[in-house]
Amino acid sequence: MELLVASSSVDSTIGSWDLRSGSEQLRYRSSASPPHGLLSVSRRFLASSQIRDSPKSSSSQILFWSWDKPQIEVRSFPAEPIGPIVSNSDGAYIVGGGSSGSIYLWEVASGKLLNKWHAHYRSVTCLTLSDDESLLISGSEDGCVRVWSLLMMFDDMGKEAARNLYKYSFSEHSLRVTDVVCGHGLCNSIIISSSEDRTCKIWSLSEGILLRNIVFPSVIDAIAMDPGEHAFYAGGRDGRIYIAALNAEPDPDNRYGMYIIGSLSDQSKAVTCLTFSTDGVTLVSGSEDGMVRVWDTKSQHVSRVLKHGKGPVSNVLIVRQPLRSGPQGFGNSQVSMSRKRSNLSLPPPLEKYIKTSDAEAGNKSLAVLHPSWQDSHDSQYCSSYIMESQIKDLQEKHLPTQS
Repeated sequence: MELLVASSSVDSTIGSWDLRSGSEQLRYRSSASPPHGLLSVSRRFLASSQIRDSPKSSSSQILFWSWDKPQIEVRSFPAEPIGPIVSNSDGAYIVGGGSSGSIYLWEVASGKLLNKWHAHYRSVTCLTLSDDESLLISGSEDGCVRVWSLLMMFDDMGKEAARNLYKYSFSEHSLRVTDVVCGHGLCNSIIISSSEDRTCKIWSLSEGILLRNIVFPSVIDAIAMDPGEHAFYAGGRDGRIYIAALNAEPDPDNRYGMYIIGSLSDQSKAVTCLTFSTDGVTLVSGSEDGMVRVWDTKSQHVSRVLKHGKGPVSNVLIVRQPLRSGPQGFGNSQVSMSRKRSNLSLPPPLEKYIKTSDAEAGNKSLAVLHPSWQDSHDSQYCSSYIMESQIKDLQEKHLPTQS
């Protein structure tokens, strides 16, 4: 089963549907999440950032739900409003982008704030991880896209020796960055960024250079890459989803512009978010009219329209087989007993500040969140020493050689 999840920055519920049948599942309450502020953490639970603006100040929360309950189960209160959030595939950590331009990294198992650094001059608008999850890519209101080595962010000696904390800084966008995605292929992968300047730019992750600049007829707020990486889809404020080739030669006579090979349209309002299913054919879009549309990219037609609410849809996710009491096919008494023995609950709230004792002790190891159907002696948050050993190796390289 693939679960389609959608949220709005206005309507205070998160909707969920069976992607194949279209049947509505639970509505998760009390969340109005900003763009890129909705997240499935290792398929185990749902997380959302929430920003409340008032004339005098802004407040922020990060909220957790288990898949089977509509009520909020965990509330966190970060030090500043957090917009975009992302996590690694194991659910070891959550990264959040702040309105001040700072980036925060929390350990999920303990809730500890492990790191914070100033990343941009203005608000962070979007975040994504590289295919191997060693690099973090951030976009900002300042028009800049930056690439960060997560290993470097925990290497104090390396940071002191480095000229810049970031690996790359791309400043070719002239306006706010709206979305950023990363392809497969580890060091040979590409990054695609979109901006309010009506361009999408394709960058080389290995060389740190601009490979291609594509100008669109409309501002692009969302992008999704075809899993085969032949093309990417760009959601425009004019209601169209443009299809741009990644490998084709430019066609100056194209009606939409060079590299743009087609479009999808269903007379919707502005397209606000996009995501692809793992089948490589099903594309899901959210729009300002409060609708979620499921597209067949082969036929280029809408196969299903789902109503989320009256407000604009800010996020859409496709979650493959959410982890509830256990995976499908394991619904037997043994799993139920194991579930009771492990007595797992959601992780604790995320901490507001870095604790001095943790920083002095250098306790920077990340934890891995194990699937909830494992036996009780395995179903624990276990610290990973891989990163710690890599940091030590890096530090030894920076030590001056003895004569």
